[in-house]
Amino acid sequence: MTRLPEIIQKYESEILADWMKEQLAAVRRRDLMNDVELREQCTALLRELARATVGGGVDTNSPAFETIRKMLSDISASRARQGFTPTETAVFVFSLKQPLVTRIRKEIGNDTVALFDELWNSNLLIDKLGLFTSEAYVKSREQIIARQQEEMLELSTPVVKLWDGILALPLIGTLDSARTQVVMESLLNAIVATNSRVAIIDITGVPTVDTLVAQHLLKTITAARLMGAECIISGVRPQIAQTIVHLGINLSDIITKSKLADAFALALQRSGRTVVKAGLQEQKPNANGQLVEENASRGVKG
Repeated sequence: MTRLPEIIQKYESEILADWMKEQLAAVRRRDLMNDVELREQCTALLRELARATVGGGVDTNSPAFETIRKMLSDISASRARQGFTPTETAVFVFSLKQPLVTRIRKEIGNDTVALFDELWNSNLLIDKLGLFTSEAYVKSREQIIARQQEEMLELSTPVVKLWDGILALPLIGTLDSARTQVVMESLLNAIVATNSRVAIIDITGVPTVDTLVAQHLLKTITAARLMGAECIISGVRPQIAQTIVHLGINLSDIITKSKLADAFALALQRSGRTVVKAGLQEQKPNANGQLVEENASRGVKG
């Protein structure tokens, strides 16, 4: 058993005031959280701590501490999103130790054995809660980083509509299994949404093409073909062409072009369109024999 519940309840206002001072003296980020919000969190946690220690003692894994664990998890996740550091988040709990120890010594006085027991209980309790808060912060931070990586993957694989029925997928960086899945989903969704029949996969920004990258490209092309779209690979540089030959990768049934412009011209041709030069000025004689400039035909026909 522990006397912490009665000590916390008896000196709640004093503990709360000293706890706020400890945090302000350590690491205080008023740019991320105001004092009112901080005080509300401290008050709620202190009152719940008094309630939990009645039924659970200092065993933070007991059901009595379930609400506190939930509170600390939410606070850690919130601070991770707000930009607090791990140290700043951990100080929120560890700074409670000194105010609590001061009130324990004031309440128990000269009873050495009882004083030692309560000091041990309070240190053990705060250390456990502080470690739990740090672990919750790390877990929340990892989840945030994972979501950001997914968002970056989606942003790094945009599907561009070049013309009616013609899509382009510019790839930049290395292809791995996770990114290939995002690429494939983005391309297939765009094919369905735009009812496109030709998709250009541009690998100009891909530094190297090895066997694994080639397999990922083939999977994407196969999936697009199943959706009824023909794929053209553009941006095949001399170094990449030599690498593909040396690795023995078979791309014989896939159309490849060295430039995106060539792939786009072929895509227009496959869709029944032709490209003509635009904006040329031709000189033709008028009725009086004078030469005048006349615009030539322009645009895409078909």
